[in-house]
Amino acid sequence: MEYAKNILETIGNTPLVKINTLTEDLPCLVLAKYETFNPGNSVKDRMALKMIEDAEADGRLKPGGTIIEGTSGNTGMGLALAAIVKGYKCIFVISDKQSKEKMDILRAVGAEVVVCPTDVEPDDPRSYYSVSKRLGEETPNSWYVNQYDNPSNAKAHYESTGPEIWKQTDGKITHFVVGVGTGGTVSGVGKYLKEQNPNIKVWGIDTYGSVFKKYHETGEFDEKEIYPYVTEGIGEDILPENVDFSVIDGFTKVTDKDAAVYTQLLAKKEGMFLGNSAGAAIKGLLQLKEHFTKDDVVVVLFHDHGSRYVGKMFNDDWMREMGYIE
Repeated sequence: MEYAKNILETIGNTPLVKINTLTEDLPCLVLAKYETFNPGNSVKDRMALKMIEDAEADGRLKPGGTIIEGTSGNTGMGLALAAIVKGYKCIFVISDKQSKEKMDILRAVGAEVVVCPTDVEPDDPRSYYSVSKRLGEETPNSWYVNQYDNPSNAKAHYESTGPEIWKQTDGKITHFVVGVGTGGTVSGVGKYLKEQNPNIKVWGIDTYGSVFKKYHETGEFDEKEIYPYVTEGIGEDILPENVDFSVIDGFTKVTDKDAAVYTQLLAKKEGMFLGNSAGAAIKGLLQLKEHFTKDDVVVVLFHDHGSRYVGKMFNDDWMREMGYIE
């Protein structure tokens, strides 16, 4: 009989799927690393489990403890699933720009959810960075995960996602394209792939309102680049320790409107019901068109599932209100 001993054993080994319609003007083969096949429907399951296992191993997380994290939803889901299996409590701090579905899903798996305002500075005591840190200090027998600066985040992708992509493409991958938020995925996968073949190009997808692209190109952290944006899960107003800029060859920025429109197009043209950052990733990939030749194998990673965005990018009333569709 073939079965997993618990839900955590189903994390990883997600398929690569060819994109056909949206990329027909590109000369290359485009393959999606389809991370919604993880049990929590996102790439974050990988690093959530790794961060917990590493914290258990060195005693930061003790039996019966409480896991505390600031999350845009997906890391929280991965942590919650692992917490259920392993017997921990969870408190997640989320910003009010995240979809209602994400908050409801976290509560559905037993987590306590604290909602904070988006439109404040990172060091403001009301920000979701500050609140999660404070709760970590105040809650007895708790562990504050800090996915932004926790090295186990990038390590999870170095140990699992990167080797899977290399094996699935038979080492033929030439470009890796991925949205950048905490930086764990781009840095872990990028490091592994470049160790196999230093000629592989790694492209980060950024959003307008985030500091990554300018910082990568100039070394300047420009606060004038920072303003509120709609796109979920990518871009930052801080520099997480997990972003290893040395493995990233370049960034391209995608507008909120394009990210939202292409999220819908992935569903309608490819049958790929995915989250908001997938729309940004495929549009960013199309913007990089001149970098690809007919012999290239381009892998784009899709982070999460469309069910988290039914009230937003998949709601035409919301899309019209935002001015994204006529």
